Amino acid sequence: MTELVTPKVEEPKVLLYTRLRKSPYFWKSREHGVASYSVYNHTYHPRHYGDPIGEYWSLLNGVTLWDVGVERQVEISGPDAFDFTNLLVPRDLTKCAVGQCKYVFITAPDGGIINDPVLLRVERNRFWLSLADSDVLLWALGVAHAGGWNVTVKEIDVSPVQIQGPKAKDLMVDLLGPTILDIGYYHLRHYRLDGLDVVVSRTGYTSEIGYEIYLYEATKNAGQLWDVVWRVGQPHGLRPIGPSHIRRIEGGMLAYGCDITLDTNPLEVGYDYRWMVDLEQEADFIGKQALIEAKARGITRQLVGVRIDGPPLGSYVDGTMIEPFEVRTGDGTLVGSVTSACHSPRLEYNIGLAMVPIGLSELGTELVVATPTGSQRAVVVPKPFVDPGKEIPKG
Repeated sequence: MTELVTPKVEEPKVLLYTRLRKSPYFWKSREHGVASYSVYNHTYHPRHYGDPIGEYWSLLNGVTLWDVGVERQVEISGPDAFDFTNLLVPRDLTKCAVGQCKYVFITAPDGGIINDPVLLRVERNRFWLSLADSDVLLWALGVAHAGGWNVTVKEIDVSPVQIQGPKAKDLMVDLLGPTILDIGYYHLRHYRLDGLDVVVSRTGYTSEIGYEIYLYEATKNAGQLWDVVWRVGQPHGLRPIGPSHIRRIEGGMLAYGCDITLDTNPLEVGYDYRWMVDLEQEADFIGKQALIEAKARGITRQLVGVRIDGPPLGSYVDGTMIEPFEVRTGDGTLVGSVTSACHSPRLEYNIGLAMVPIGLSELGTELVVATPTGSQRAVVVPKPFVDPGKEIPKG
């Protein structure tokens, strides 16, 4: 019998086949030379086009186009839509008007984070949850059924692209007219674009000025939307990129599956602000009692910013961080992990987010991080690392 010899592959591919879903923009984004995919919400997600550092600088200095059809839209509608949606999230949605968006957590009975979507209140009794990477549809269907809620919960054929960067406003004015400038930060507006129905929001995953264009009937119309955005964007130097994790780490933005999971709660990851987790609101949201008790006890760990010594760590999406990095004290005791890390080209040093015991979360605390190049000194520093007041995206 001939022995089967499997060739060594230094960088194994992600298989493209029928079992995993494709964004409605899948074929359009591929035309620009996607170099790396990950899988997000069971869907292929372009991570970069061959030059993550160049893409980062384009985001900081120009305008960029993202295929983010992986942000699946779970729509909640019907007579009980408001009360049901308010049950799912710790934010008080009485403070969310029609035409507003909110960054929210969806919490489990123990206070753990199920997802951290952007919520869009499209109509009085119609909400979209623009999902991060976890299965909210089944959770919401189960909660609705068990509680006998008079709502319709479904995934809809609406998919966004993101337009991000300091020149985003100029491009969007050319695309949709000057009324686009009237959309406030985390607000939305309905438009017709090239005969297509879209919702445009002042949101994005960058901590830069940006918009998301949510396309109705995306399965049919994705190519048409992509082409018109691309054509209008050419005079502005529009560049297709993947989500820039360097920029989101600089901005202290969380990524579901690494920085936050079902095993973390909002208090531990630094989102215990009353506006984000309102424990005094009238609504009895899922996980409320657990979070009240957790706050009374006091948290035992905290997600902090760290500056890490040593050679550049990479861009996070280039295969340089396959697993979290262990965090130890000077005597070698394992105390936590760095959940996201990269080298910031403009800061010219390594940065990351780390979950550590509360006793080691004070600014200036020195730690030891096990990086691919060896153990390196790290120090707890403020986050966000850039634009701590988050003023840039509001501009």
